[in-house]
Amino acid sequence: MAEETIFSKIIRREIPSDIVYQDELVTAFRDISPRTPTHVLIVPNVLIQNVNDVLPEHEQALGRLFTVASKIARDEGIDEDGYRLIVNCNRHGGQEVYHIHMHLLGGRPLGPLLSD
Repeated sequence: MAEETIFSKIIRREIPSDIVYQDELVTAFRDISPRTPTHVLIVPNVLIQNVNDVLPEHEQALGRLFTVASKIARDEGIDEDGYRLIVNCNRHGGQEVYHIHMHLLGGRPLGPLLSD
């Protein structure tokens, strides 16, 4: 069984966070160390450690990550200029919290994803 994460406590509102969206499937909140003017984390309310642990029964919640990302991008006024969605997986992928989550980044030009 996966260990509980700080995101689990944010979802249950046990620790303070700037939650911008929450429903029965997902919770979205502002990153505490934003890399761009808009940096929101969108997480499923069920604990899934990473992409390698995704099962067919997670499809509805994971699909909701994208519809919520679109809504937040519109609400933040970054939908027209564009934004980036990132999901990291494990250590080499840059994952720091082992509760699958999507980064919504925008509000300025982001440049190439990877450079040499």
